[in-house]
Amino acid sequence: MIGLIARLSRSVPLIIALVILAFIIYFVVSYLRSKTRAKEVLILVFTVLCSALTILFALASLYAVLDGNQPVLELASSFAGVGLVGLIITRICAAVFKKHHSHYAQRAQKATVESDTTMPTRATIFWKVYDLLGRFRPKD
Repeated sequence: MIGLIARLSRSVPLIIALVILAFIIYFVVSYLRSKTRAKEVLILVFTVLCSALTILFALASLYAVLDGNQPVLELASSFAGVGLVGLIITRICAAVFKKHHSHYAQRAQKATVESDTTMPTRATIFWKVYDLLGRFRPKD
């Protein structure tokens, strides 16, 4: 039990760095925009960041297993655990946020412009020019 706590204590600087990053992002975005937008940005950033940390350190753990390096395995797996716990917490926060702010549940749909796939023929160009010139013809 003592050894496990000692190995997990190596990840404390990572946890402190994540907490400081969260405070900076929250206060900057809430100052520039709103608190709701700050929470949304924080959830998005930490989802990406914790996912990347988990994948990166899981791959490092896998490499340490294949290399037979026990100290690196312990360190990388504790960092991967921090990323995984952070990801779980972030997803719980996202679910609670979407529950209380239901208009954030669906992302806005982007408008699509459908291009006209038919090429104009000489006849259609002729009649369009004819109609255009007909507008400038003197009316009796």
